[in-house]
Amino acid sequence: MPNIRSIDMLFLDELFEMRGGYVLNFSDRTMSRFFAEELNVDIDDPVYAENGGSKGRRLRCYLQKVDIPALVKTLNALWEYREAIRMRDGKAEDVENAQGRLLSLINRLEGKPDAQPTGQPPKPAYDRPKLLALRNDLIGFAQLAPQARGYAFETLLRDFFNVFGLQAREPFRLKGEQIDGSFVLQGETYLIEAKWQAAQTGVADLHTFHGKLEQKAAWTRGLFVSNSGFTEDGLVAFGKGKRVICMDGLDLFDTVSRELPLNHVLESKVRRAAETGLPFARVRDLFPT
Repeated sequence: MPNIRSIDMLFLDELFEMRGGYVLNFSDRTMSRFFAEELNVDIDDPVYAENGGSKGRRLRCYLQKVDIPALVKTLNALWEYREAIRMRDGKAEDVENAQGRLLSLINRLEGKPDAQPTGQPPKPAYDRPKLLALRNDLIGFAQLAPQARGYAFETLLRDFFNVFGLQAREPFRLKGEQIDGSFVLQGETYLIEAKWQAAQTGVADLHTFHGKLEQKAAWTRGLFVSNSGFTEDGLVAFGKGKRVICMDGLDLFDTVSRELPLNHVLESKVRRAAETGLPFARVRDLFPT
């Protein structure tokens, strides 16, 4: 039996503006990011789309499926977000006794004698302990010998993609200073080339990698990871409109230290590249604090 009654859902529909398939001011992308960052929940998991794929339908399904602790945490997080945008926009409260009714609902949920056995834990968006371990590994690279750094970078990248469920299709293989592998993002296959070296990556390496992509299927894309970054001249000479996006060591650090889901980081890079034609945009510019 669901923890949320039909009458409760009518109130939540009004509170979080879920009529018509919407949820507050979320887009599909920002709702996925909110649930991942605030709740460590993969709201895009198909299990929450049993009644339809709209934001409102997914949220209703999620609220009816998850266990009491996750349900209460979600309601509190959505309320906090709702209040933040309401205060920002100077919008008057239009739901009668909104906070009191929400708190009453939460009290009832937490007071149910069968609270713990009911429902199921939500599917995590990522493994937080693993992400913390990756962050510590990245920080510790400076103490490693050059060759050891290369192999550690290989392992970190493989784990980094796997922890976010990006379906790494091939083992990440170290060849000299370069690491090769592949992963799937939004149904698209990406080849990856990564370098751990002191010098910044220039145009020759970017063109070489793009040449590899042109020998593959037309829909193949690429991610070039360079721990030391890319030269400005190299990025300019590489030009616009290529099938490559770029990531540097600072991007990696910002992603793990701020617990940004890697899939959202890469999706934002792809979108910025589509808008500007440029292959490289920093994580801290895409996700300003």
